[in-house]
Amino acid sequence: MKKLNLYVFSLFFLLLFSFTDQSRQNESSKSDYGSKTRELINLVDANPEIKSLLLASIEQARKINPDKQTNPAQTLEEYYEFVALTENAMPWQFLEVDYANSLYERIDQSLCYFFFINDQPLDALEGKGYFNNSLQYHEPYKSWLTSFNKSYGEYMDSEASWNEDYYQIALSDGIFGLQNGWYEDPSNWNTFNQFFARHLTSPAERPIAEPCDNSVVVSPADAQPQGVWAIDSNSVIIEKEGIAIKSATLYDLKNLIGRESEYVESFANGTFTHSFLDVGDYHRYHFPLSGVVKEMRIIPGESVSGGYTTWDPKNKRYQFDASSVAWQAIETRGCVILETEEYGLVALLPVGMWPVSSVNFEDNLQVGDQVSKGDMLGYFLFGGSDFIMIFQDKAQFTLNAPRNLESDSYQHLLMGERLGYFGKGNQ
Repeated sequence: MKKLNLYVFSLFFLLLFSFTDQSRQNESSKSDYGSKTRELINLVDANPEIKSLLLASIEQARKINPDKQTNPAQTLEEYYEFVALTENAMPWQFLEVDYANSLYERIDQSLCYFFFINDQPLDALEGKGYFNNSLQYHEPYKSWLTSFNKSYGEYMDSEASWNEDYYQIALSDGIFGLQNGWYEDPSNWNTFNQFFARHLTSPAERPIAEPCDNSVVVSPADAQPQGVWAIDSNSVIIEKEGIAIKSATLYDLKNLIGRESEYVESFANGTFTHSFLDVGDYHRYHFPLSGVVKEMRIIPGESVSGGYTTWDPKNKRYQFDASSVAWQAIETRGCVILETEEYGLVALLPVGMWPVSSVNFEDNLQVGDQVSKGDMLGYFLFGGSDFIMIFQDKAQFTLNAPRNLESDSYQHLLMGERLGYFGKGNQ
């Protein structure tokens, strides 16, 4: 009996030592994680509801896409490991997937994957009034995700985010246009964001169409026009057939401009247009018209995807669908009201999209400034980007950018190229 008790006693201590040793190893591995990953772990450990919702999101994503290469986080621990990787990873490193060596595909798919996990629709969040019933909109997880994206933006501002190898990767892929001779000396880039918001070598790289004719509206950025919409008497976008953004609902421009604006009621019966900047585009934006700056604000938003990220099993890729124009009301955006001499007020709204959602104006720009068509307005840091313009009824804006006949979409424009015109006699 004494031998049996001794055996049991020894086995107990052996198991205790093994458990303690494993706990120490787990704690050691967690200590290697970045601060935002540790914050997430602490949040999940302290909040059973968030843990349950996160586990449900991961499990649901695993069932939709069980492939470990394109969906590497299929357990909670693997999700922690993925978040830890992304804290200090370049945007093309989130997923170790080749995607036919296309840097664009790797960046696009990596960012979409991050939100694929976070944007799983959950029954438990139905009826909460969220844009989508997914974890990324639910507190306190939403606040953690917003702080994570802010932290990632700070990493992109650090010198650790850029080196010669990264430059060579960007140079080797044509999406950034570094071979075109458009941009400043690469020695000026010490961080990823300095590269991302790179300057032109000179204004001559982007000639301005009809610089002295304010009836001609130029593209404010290197971007693809998405369409044009009429606005009703209540300042709501009127949906029409063939709109590039497939909006399921009408959209209130007063929320977009901000109800605190002096000019919030000024665009009833006017016209709305917007253009999308892709990841490789020149990410500085300029004034599309000459005029006087009447108002200039940054409107804070939330660092969430604002859309639906789904997995396409047939083509083995993620797809992002901004299925409602309402997503533009939850992203950080700028709002500049420009007064033109002949065509009334124009609202200029650069929209910073996930993950970082960073909108910036030029430091020397002030309310009351007289600006010329093509003058610098500001710049985006890393993330998707969009540029909205809203015109008053009196301007009679027409979008006449070139179209791709095969895809029935507008062609990509360089900043300064003709986007459209005011009045009926300027075709």
